[in-house]
Amino acid sequence: MEERIKVEVSNGVADVRMVRVDKMNALDDAMFSALIETGEALKTRKDVRAVVLSGEGRAFCAGLDMSNFGKMASGERKGGAGIVATPRTPAGANHAQQAVYVWREIPVPVIGAIHGVALGGGFQLALGPEIRFVHPETKMAVLEIKWGLVPDMAGLVLMKGILRDDVARELTYTGRIFTGEEAFKLGLATRVCEDPRAEALALAAEIAGKNPDAIRAGKRLLNLAASGAGDAAIFKAESAEQGALIGSPNQVEAVKSNMERRAAVYAD
Repeated sequence: MEERIKVEVSNGVADVRMVRVDKMNALDDAMFSALIETGEALKTRKDVRAVVLSGEGRAFCAGLDMSNFGKMASGERKGGAGIVATPRTPAGANHAQQAVYVWREIPVPVIGAIHGVALGGGFQLALGPEIRFVHPETKMAVLEIKWGLVPDMAGLVLMKGILRDDVARELTYTGRIFTGEEAFKLGLATRVCEDPRAEALALAAEIAGKNPDAIRAGKRLLNLAASGAGDAAIFKAESAEQGALIGSPNQVEAVKSNMERRAAVYAD
């Protein structure tokens, strides 16, 4: 896994970096597996309060490894019923989809730092983090149509919660490349910045300084709201989460630290 991804955890922040620099962090089978393995491991870590996902070198992720397209052109690689019948997670994702969707399943906030290029599968991977900081000159595209394909790495599941339907269709049908500046205007980028990773790490550190129980509860509530749950279910969930927080040790510490004008010390 370390040939594809490196993880460093410090002060509650997991700094996750794709390190296949020579291939602009392109997605091959090893990268898919490393993304899933890393995400699944982070799900269980109580000492992690926020995650930053980025790519080292010239790019966030250039998309699917070009060797896969060579196999398609030669007829060596075929899809068919095997893609549909492949093993799936409880949420319904196959291996490639889970490499993206696992970042939504992590119980703490995940911030993507996007630079260079995020094309095709790389663009879909950029949608995995719930917050995205993007360099203004980053090149992004739903590029699958260039190769006669459709986005199939959880891109459609995630785009529907981020983009207007007509915009998602235009990008999917054309495969046109757009910049980080346009991504912000379209609502794909949370923030445009010259150093996405530095700003993402700064935000992660800020989040890590909050009550971790409340942060996790907030993410559960936001995920529920995004899932299309009815108002009654959300009202009930709000009450349940708040009831569990009030009077808990970390919530008491939040109140005390504010009243005493000192930094809070929370337990994981």
